[in-house]
Amino acid sequence: MTQRRKRWGRRGVIAAVVAGALLAPVAGPAFADEGPAPVRSLDRAAHPLRSTEPGRNTADLRALGGMIGGAKVVGLGEATHGSHEFFTMKERVFRYLVEERGFRAFALELSWSAGLEIDEYVQGGKGDVRELAKRTLAGSPWDREEFVSLIRWMREYNRAHPGRTVHFVGDDLGAPAVNDAFFARITDYVRQHHPADLPRLNRLYTGLRPIDDAFAYLRKPLDERLRLATQAEQAYELIKGLPGAGAREWAEQHARFVAQTVRFLAVDLSDPKGLPAAQILRDRAMAENVAWWQRRTGHRILLSAHNGHVSYESDSPAMYPKTQGAFLRETLGRDYLPIGFTFDRGSFLSKDKALEGDWKRFSVPAAPSGSNEHTLDRVRFEDFYLDVRTAPPSARAWLETARPTRTIGTQFPVDLAAVSLGRSYDVVMHLHDVRQADLRR
Repeated sequence: MTQRRKRWGRRGVIAAVVAGALLAPVAGPAFADEGPAPVRSLDRAAHPLRSTEPGRNTADLRALGGMIGGAKVVGLGEATHGSHEFFTMKERVFRYLVEERGFRAFALELSWSAGLEIDEYVQGGKGDVRELAKRTLAGSPWDREEFVSLIRWMREYNRAHPGRTVHFVGDDLGAPAVNDAFFARITDYVRQHHPADLPRLNRLYTGLRPIDDAFAYLRKPLDERLRLATQAEQAYELIKGLPGAGAREWAEQHARFVAQTVRFLAVDLSDPKGLPAAQILRDRAMAENVAWWQRRTGHRILLSAHNGHVSYESDSPAMYPKTQGAFLRETLGRDYLPIGFTFDRGSFLSKDKALEGDWKRFSVPAAPSGSNEHTLDRVRFEDFYLDVRTAPPSARAWLETARPTRTIGTQFPVDLAAVSLGRSYDVVMHLHDVRQADLRR
């Protein structure tokens, strides 16, 4: 048991939106001491984590399995987009949920099209895992050795369990892999099964395909982007209205992803309301894609994203009016369960300018007094998790109160955000310290 003595004492903005970054204002002020905190009550609710590395004994995760219960989609967040322990813990939890709780899919805030390529590989497709990662993950926060490890494990698991394979799902919008081969998944279906509708479909997709570079696409005039968004939505409605099931349902979902992406890329950058509207489009689309996969396949899914996407409540309502987690709660009810991550100190990869330059190592000291992390780090376990729904009353009341909390995406420094852990998540995982993720070799 890991235990210690109790301690006493915008091109930048739109670019970050397109890439899935969580941005916030520049670093803010210090906070006053939080006063009395229910550390003993939190101690009683806490379950120690013996490791954050996959491939070890999972007895310490059994309580987590009980907290998850019969949830069909479990959102597992991250407090940074670039810390090793958040990423390895996701693989560790996913392995446990697959092997002990019957989960079948890992979903990531990566484009639907790129996710399909990765899934074909883990199902036994040809290729090399590093070449696959270079093609589908390059430039993203997920282009890390930790995700190479996850993809490799999924492929090996499938080789050993051919009758019960696991799947990789990209639930996000975006340009990676929205190429001619992806559009062919839609047009080939129509050519084979509804050839009379192919000419109209091709007309609707004229001027739209491929979408290889989101930034180049954004340089199109707004009127043209709005027209193409309408055409993409008409193409989706065309396929949605065709008879048939099976392959048609997949073609419909592919067409919906195109429509989601193109509508998102039609955001008016000159309108101050454009960015929040785009974020609603994005989080709604991610929730729709996860829910579609779950309904279509029946798979139980571990959903990986930033804390700000899996939570019920937004940590920045002005920029992110509604989260993927809130949409999933509306769609799935209690079949959706979010887990938020916190950490006290350590390092991570981020950028000092949104999407410009290389990923760099940053570090932060112990969390400031008054923050959620400062109190959580006084619990007797270094690394632990707790169910906020069943915590003792004093701990529950503390968890319900919004306090400064770290939420770091692809830009640093950023302000601490006001977060109520109890209203944002069903389960919270806290790590004492973290280190930067490993860049893909």
